[in-house]
Amino acid sequence: MARSQSERRGRGEGERQTREESEFAERLVSINRVAKVVKGGRRFGFAALVVVGDRKGRVGYGAGKAREVPEAIRKATEQARRGMIRVPLREGRTLHHDIRAGYGAGEIIMRAALPGTGIIAGGPLRAIFEALGVHDVGAKSLGSSNPHNMIKAAFRALSGLMSPRMVASRRGKKVGEILGGRESAGRGEAA
Repeated sequence: MARSQSERRGRGEGERQTREESEFAERLVSINRVAKVVKGGRRFGFAALVVVGDRKGRVGYGAGKAREVPEAIRKATEQARRGMIRVPLREGRTLHHDIRAGYGAGEIIMRAALPGTGIIAGGPLRAIFEALGVHDVGAKSLGSSNPHNMIKAAFRALSGLMSPRMVASRRGKKVGEILGGRESAGRGEAA
C-alpha cells in the first residue's frame, strides 16, 4: 500500500518535533494542588512550576495553571520556552563571578567553583543549574524556601551575570586589561 505525500510529511514533522523537544531539558520543580469550594463540593486545580534549558547557556522558567496536571505542565513549559535568557558561562562549566540576589522574602547566593566540584545546590536551584548546563557551582538559599521566590531570585541573579568580555565592551577596554587588573591587584595584596 502506497502512502500519500501528506502522510509521509506528517511523519517527518513528528520526528522533527521530538528532536526539538529532546534538545531542551525540562525539569518539573513543583506542583501545587489548590481547591475551590463550591456548592457541590470542591473543585481542584493544579499549578506547575517548570524550568527549561538547552544545557548550553540558555534557561527559562514558567508557571502554568489548569484543572489537570499535564495541561498545567504544558502551559508552564510553553511559558518557559518563550522566556529563555542567555547566561554567560566560564569555560562552559561554571559562573564568571559570585552573585547574590533576592526576590520577595527569598534570597540566594551563587558562587563559581573549581573543576570537579559539581553542583552544590538543592531544590529549584539544582534544577536551574542542570538545565543551564553548569557543572561546577555552589549555591545557598537564604530566607524563604518558596520555589517561586527562589527561582525568580535565581533568574534575577543570572540575568545580572556578566562575562569579562561584556564588562570590557561596556567600559571601552580590552579583555586583557579587565582580567589583568584583577590579577595584579591580587598580587599586590599578597606582597
